[in-house]
Amino acid sequence: MTVTTQRRGRKIMMTPGELDEFLAGQRTCRVATVSADGAPHVSALWYVWDGTSLWLYSVVRSKRWADLRRDRRIAVVVDTGEEYDQLRGAELSGTAEFVGEIPRTGELCAELDVPEMLFARKNFGLEEMPHDGRHAWIRLTPTKIVSWDFRKLGG
Repeated sequence: MTVTTQRRGRKIMMTPGELDEFLAGQRTCRVATVSADGAPHVSALWYVWDGTSLWLYSVVRSKRWADLRRDRRIAVVVDTGEEYDQLRGAELSGTAEFVGEIPRTGELCAELDVPEMLFARKNFGLEEMPHDGRHAWIRLTPTKIVSWDFRKLGG
């Protein structure tokens, strides 16, 4: 995992272990893509973290999917907290990779064994991933990660 050394906010930056635990424990992220006209597009999506990559299971007939097929640059924010001293989060950015068949129907794909098992357990309470023929996988192996944990600031 590539963690950017933050010039500002070093006091609130998560350690690699804290970041790994945080990303594995959250469910929803916000995905930013670049629209055809150059405008940003942001949408919420469930994800799983495998310790190295963020896996997104996206509807293939979505604006997000169309944006990424045209321009694979992607940024994702995962955050939590209501009060200022509870805010925690991470921004991951890089290039989207499409993994498996599109749309996903469940064909054998060893690369998807772990993310599908993690996703099915985390989001559906199942041992196997259900496939609806409308979604497919996007992998973000971040080239940059910036994190914050305002709880580290203390009282």
